[in-house]
Amino acid sequence: MEKEEWKSGMMVEDEQILDFIREIDEAIDKAKETFKDYRPLFNGNRWICDREAAEFLKVSRHTLFAYRQKGLLPYALLCGKILYRERDLEKLLQRNYVPAQN
Repeated sequence: MEKEEWKSGMMVEDEQILDFIREIDEAIDKAKETFKDYRPLFNGNRWICDREAAEFLKVSRHTLFAYRQKGLLPYALLCGKILYRERDLEKLLQRNYVPAQN
């Protein structure tokens, strides 16, 4: 029942300790997966890149470029990278919302 395994520079013989270490490793992997797309707020705003913005709006990056050129969508240009406030994307959707006709 006892098994020797080299873990973190020490010899581990107790199977319960090995199971506990595996559970911790799995919990760390789940936390990394959960927060992989997390972007902290900056001044109350969440900023996202053009790829994320295109996915959010369900349009191509070329269409996103056209929206910028037409002045439909505000953005920030930082060291050659374009960023969008998530709130501005939501506003764009709200402005163009067409309610159902009854």
